[in-house]
Amino acid sequence: MKALLYSLLLAATLTSCTKADEAVNIQNLNQEFIGAWNSKDSGKINGYLADDVSFVQGDVHWKGKGEVSQKWVNETMPTISSLKTSVVSSSTDANMAYEAGTFSVDVLPPAPGQPGGIGEGNYIFLWKKGADKAWKLSYAQLEDLPVRAR
Repeated sequence: MKALLYSLLLAATLTSCTKADEAVNIQNLNQEFIGAWNSKDSGKINGYLADDVSFVQGDVHWKGKGEVSQKWVNETMPTISSLKTSVVSSSTDANMAYEAGTFSVDVLPPAPGQPGGIGEGNYIFLWKKGADKAWKLSYAQLEDLPVRAR
């Protein structure tokens, strides 16, 4: 009887540890991503992208790490700074996690002496855990409001 009780206790302990290890802290993951963006670390950002990542913004849809990296990360990063998010909804399970909410950025002036702006909108980031157990950004959607001048 003691052996059965110990076996059940061990199984319960291992099961609870496994479930905790499988989930990701989505807030930490997105803060790492945002920190890399604000540091203008395109190498780190591109490292977060899944090979089959999709990016959607209005009627723009880019697919694949190469296209998303070039057209979103490399072309957009130099034009904005101070990315901030406000989370409205998030969820995680063993293989997928998402965060959605609103964002704001400082839009840098196109040339010296010209005014900058403020960009705001909604976002969703969907992350998936790969076969190698690394979490990668699988889907990013941004819906912008018109940029307001500073």
